[in-house]
Amino acid sequence: MLERLGRFAVRRRRRILIGTVVGVILAGAFGGSVIGNLSNGGFTDPRSDSQRAEDTLDQVFHAGNPNLVLLVTAKGGTVDDAAVAQAGTALTQELDAEAGIQTAFSYWTLGSPAPLRSSDSTQALVLARIEGDDDQVRERVKELSPKYTRTDGAIIVGVGGQAEIFRQVGTQVEEDLRKAETITFPVVLVLLILVFGSVVAAGLPLATGGIAVVGTLLVLQVIAAITDVSIFSLNLTTALGIGLGIDYSLFMVSRFREEMRHGLAPDEAVVRTMQTAGRTVLFSAVTVAISLAALLIFPLFFLRSFAYAGIAVVALALLGALVFLPALLAALGSRVDRLVLWHRQPKEVGEGQWHRIAMFVMRRPLPIAAGVVALLLVLGAPFLGVHFGLPDDRVLPEAASSRVVQQEIRTNFSSQEASAVSVVAADAGPRGTARDQEIDGYAAALSNLDGVARVDALTGSYVDGQLVASSGPASARFDGDTGTWLSVVPSVEPISAQGEHLVAEVRSTPAPFDTLVGGPSAQLVDSKASIFGRVPVAAGLIALVTFVVLFLMTGSVVVPIKAIVLNLLSLSATFGAMAFVFQDGHFAGLLNFTATGTLDSAMPVLMFCIAFGLSMDYEVFLLSRIKEEHDATGDNMASVAVGLERSGRIVTAAAAILAVVFIAFATSQITFIKMFGVGMALAVIMDATLIRGALVPAFMRLAGNANWWAPRPLRRLYDRFGISESGPPEAEMASAEGAA
Repeated sequence: MLERLGRFAVRRRRRILIGTVVGVILAGAFGGSVIGNLSNGGFTDPRSDSQRAEDTLDQVFHAGNPNLVLLVTAKGGTVDDAAVAQAGTALTQELDAEAGIQTAFSYWTLGSPAPLRSSDSTQALVLARIEGDDDQVRERVKELSPKYTRTDGAIIVGVGGQAEIFRQVGTQVEEDLRKAETITFPVVLVLLILVFGSVVAAGLPLATGGIAVVGTLLVLQVIAAITDVSIFSLNLTTALGIGLGIDYSLFMVSRFREEMRHGLAPDEAVVRTMQTAGRTVLFSAVTVAISLAALLIFPLFFLRSFAYAGIAVVALALLGALVFLPALLAALGSRVDRLVLWHRQPKEVGEGQWHRIAMFVMRRPLPIAAGVVALLLVLGAPFLGVHFGLPDDRVLPEAASSRVVQQEIRTNFSSQEASAVSVVAADAGPRGTARDQEIDGYAAALSNLDGVARVDALTGSYVDGQLVASSGPASARFDGDTGTWLSVVPSVEPISAQGEHLVAEVRSTPAPFDTLVGGPSAQLVDSKASIFGRVPVAAGLIALVTFVVLFLMTGSVVVPIKAIVLNLLSLSATFGAMAFVFQDGHFAGLLNFTATGTLDSAMPVLMFCIAFGLSMDYEVFLLSRIKEEHDATGDNMASVAVGLERSGRIVTAAAAILAVVFIAFATSQITFIKMFGVGMALAVIMDATLIRGALVPAFMRLAGNANWWAPRPLRRLYDRFGISESGPPEAEMASAEGAA
């Protein structure tokens, strides 16, 4: 199949190249505006109790937690001074009259409740809810925020709340993405020139990566018209598109140049490259795509979006490497070595640095394996104390206006008014004295719980089990024909272990009617349950596919199991380092972020699927070469050394370039994007050095000929369906010597 595809690319090179250029232009034209159709949300399970509570609040009661907060500061005196009170009341009324505002209330319109006033009485809150979905809220707060960030007579007004926080996160992500791309392309081009020694050859992988990125933007544009897609998926599109486009092209171009040096004409060199490097690239891409497809198991569209982007970018990188690139190589021929800056003579087998490293490791496999495993376990130990959370204002830079507002609320106010736990009873019975008595008793019980500052209900406000304010005009928002809801205002940080404990207490408190519990703390509890409840299925799927692909490549059951175990060991070390840095705050000053004592619950899952796929990408390239050498010689030790020699340099170059791409995203001002960049760069570097350079040769030396063992029924299956590169022992990875 790949031979026929190679010959087709050679014959139709002109049409393929013209079609690719036209396709990229159209994809850029129609997909370039995709960022405006992407969402900042996606961190909650739409089928969870907390989300059902939010939906019921919106649809039945036309209410919900405030997502817009105005922090009002008196220029002089207190918020109870006449001039300040008059300005605060007018501000509340003005906001309430705005289009798209479902409800607005404040310290002054609710009768001056103490929790809405700061401890020094110089600040007070105006709370409002913008109606609509995430996109509608984002567009409306984009208009309201600059309008209400102002100095107005006796008061100074700042804008915060979830709507403004996530709007600023989205805006910052756009800025960071442009900065990362600006950093990435010139640095990667320099590295490619260092690898190839030729400016023309170095430009080919960048062209393939560009095709993958631009094409994926169009794919996301189409998907966004059908379902929600997270704006954060653009970071993966850029990183993985550039990384895999370069990765696959690096192997293809290297092999093409090698075949040309062996005397093949350009057209035949293209076909030969497709038969060898192309085959390995194909199965490598399948492995990566299936690892990313595991993210579709999760109901959070934040994670699903990375599957959409990841699968698309892998497919397009593969298409570029197996269709566009062969056509371009056929057109260039020997001109692929134009603008050569230097030549590097390939070394004889056994003379390369990676061969010496492999032999050094295999002469003392036990102590080296023990030492590296111990190091990885030490690095992974901090993950045993991991705590998970959801993003809040502290993912933003300290100077971001919404973060400044939220920090002042966190410091100066006794409760988290905009982050209340919502207790929703859609069917609490008809209006009447009996229902009011049930609400009264239930609200009083909830107000007695640890971590509760106040409970607001249809029957009034409650503190420490006592009614402290009777029902008034503001209580009407809790009323429904046959239902009601209660607002449990926490005195603890909502996105924290204390917030989770409060949700558990609320849910376990006996209620006189069926209830659903929502709010930020409940969303944290439900999101964690949703994510981690599906992790075993996702991990099992990835492990199964990895085992099958590696078995079909090697005919062994030992090698795939070894690969899975080593990858898990490497990833556990990466996660431990992330907990040490981003949860515990080590190097926070150097990396410029604020540690909150938690990690975003979705990030380890995301990083696991991506990093596992990339590690198997390199595993496929390395094992294909080792297997070919073993088939030719039957010598386990020699095949490992030669395989690492032929693949080590090019795998390391590919990993270094991919690490640079991820490190560029570590410059992001958004903490969880920074963590993604740092974590993925560390995972790639660790995999290409400690795993491929030390543990793989050590364990393959210890296993000896048992590496290639399989039960007889599986051996027959491999003989019939197994995959391997065709050709003589000068394998696909030999091209690395000439390229690097």
